[in-house]
Formats: sequence, C-alpha cells, structure tokens
Amino acid sequence: MDRLRPRNRAVFSGFTNAEIEKMEKLLREPTGGSLGREFYQKLARSFNYSSGRAGKPIIKWTEIESWFQTRLQDSPQVPSSELMVPKCKEGETMQDPSELEFEARSSKDGAWYDVEAFLAHRFLSTGEAEVQVRFVGFGAEEDEWINIKTSVRQRSIPLESTECSNLKIGDPVLCFQERRDQAIYYDAHIVEIQKRMHDIRGCRCLLLIHYDHDNSEERVRLRRLCRRPRS
Repeated sequence: MDRLRPRNRAVFSGFTNAEIEKMEKLLREPTGGSLGREFYQKLARSFNYSSGRAGKPIIKWTEIESWFQTRLQDSPQVPSSELMVPKCKEGETMQDPSELEFEARSSKDGAWYDVEAFLAHRFLSTGEAEVQVRFVGFGAEEDEWINIKTSVRQRSIPLESTECSNLKIGDPVLCFQERRDQAIYYDAHIVEIQKRMHDIRGCRCLLLIHYDHDNSEERVRLRRLCRRPRS
C-alpha cells in the first residue's frame, strides 16, 4: 500500500499589517532570534494584548510558528557571517566578515573541514540554527546541515616554527591525524611538551596531544598542529 501523503498545515492569514511588519523585522534580524516555542508564545501574547487586535480572534502561538517556517522555506538565504563571527570588544577593530574563512565539523566523522560556501540556513523547532555547507574539495553529494553554534567556526591557523615557545599544557589545538585509511583534522589539547633544539628543518619539539573525539593520545611535531584564531 502506498504511503499517505503528509498534509500541509494551512497557514494562518488573519494577521494585521502591524503584526506582519513586526514578524518581518524579527525575521531580518542577524541572529534571527531564538525561534523556539517560548519565542512564539511570547510573541503571541504580545499580539493578543495589543490594541490592534481588539475585537479580532486570538492568535495561537502555533499560527505564528507556521508563518515563520513558511517564510524560511520560501525564502532560503545564505546565512550572515555575523552568526559565526565573535563580538568585537570595545576599542578593537573587527575584521571584515567577507574576508573571513571558516571550517565546519562533519557529523559523519567528527573531523573539521574547510568551508567552500554556505548554501542555506534554517531554524529547528528547538530554536537552534543550522547552515548547509559545501566543503572544500568535495561535491554537492557531500553537503551537510551543520549546527552553527557548535560546529562552525573561524578557520584554524597552522602553527609556525617560532610559535612553539607560546604553547602551554592544556592549550586547544587542531591536529592533523594520520591513519592508514585516513588523514584528517581533529580537535585535541596539549598534554605534554618536550622542548628540543631547533635546526635547519625548523622546530624539533615533540608534543603529546590528547584527541577529544576518541580520547587517544599521540606524540606529534609542531607542523601537524593548528591554533585557534586569537579573539
């Protein structure tokens, strides 16, 4: 037997012009707000208590939720870089977001890959935002939806030979993990540092790192490590 086609929820069309303008403004905000149940309920209470709704039917929060979901589906946009750029402290100069490069953590293997492009974004029922990314060197079949808050960040920077003296035990790093069947980047932190004399090849120090994804440890050279951008 063929499966029944899902029924589409009818979109409530009884909003006033002022209410639609308010929702349009919230939709255009860079962070998009926290689009969860609490957000919709708060907005519904605001509308129902306003003078403009006097004598009109009460709005349900699910009707507002349906309006936002329909608009997001009808008008997919590439997410603003502001969603992923840290706030600039007073007195500091913020880098142009268009010049920033990003990396994203794949849900398939937990490794970090450079982002070639942001294709679309969406908000889950929990209010969390996700972005669809295309990874550098991969085709459309490898595109993924990634949680912006936990799995998208500014691209890590390869460490220079002269930077080994700045490293401390406990520092977070991105390490190039080489295995027989793969060679990819994983989050790790430094457990031990063995200082050694540098030569014409550069830094010869050995660092014991602890991988966050599988709790394994490995001694590596500095050339396999990247650091997080300084905020």
